[in-house]
Amino acid sequence: MPDSLDKQCTGCKRRFSLTSFAADKNRRDGLQVRCRECVAECSAARYRRRQAALGKTVREKRDVPPGHKQCRRCGEIKPHSEWHRNATASDGLSTRCKSCRAAEGRAGYSKREYGISEADRDAMLKEQWGLCPICLESDAVHVDHDHATGRVRGVLCFSCNAALGQFKDRPDALRRAAGYLEGNVWKPILEAPGVYRLPS
Repeated sequence: MPDSLDKQCTGCKRRFSLTSFAADKNRRDGLQVRCRECVAECSAARYRRRQAALGKTVREKRDVPPGHKQCRRCGEIKPHSEWHRNATASDGLSTRCKSCRAAEGRAGYSKREYGISEADRDAMLKEQWGLCPICLESDAVHVDHDHATGRVRGVLCFSCNAALGQFKDRPDALRRAAGYLEGNVWKPILEAPGVYRLPS
């Protein structure tokens, strides 16, 4: 049993109450020679050295105000309202903020559905100057692909993407629609009773 109610830390040389030292059954007084704070700092320093040797970086710990949390992905400190719940986490919150999770979700969807990365999508948008290549007016936001082959054609605005879907990706129907809008009414030609042929 220890003889006094406090003890000097061999690391920081300060005196603390015995509760500030972790147990060590190999020591005569049953306590470690360094305080918990010094042990934690030493462990963190060793961890950083090991990670640096592996070529990895370690986020520096920052002071986070109550009711806030630091995102592991973007590094920003945000209020708890910016986090999804996670019952299995120690603090009951997800490790990434809502906006980072949404960005990862979009990237994963693009890869799964279209086989392209966010960088591929951004490159297409840059080539299109950020505009829909059909109407040349609205921002391009929806990836368009050929439903038969799965090949990505470009990035369209919501309206143009929906219009192509309504025309079932049929170029012949779109050409007739363009002709109709330009005043060229397509009238079917009667070949036999009940049999009509559209003009070419």
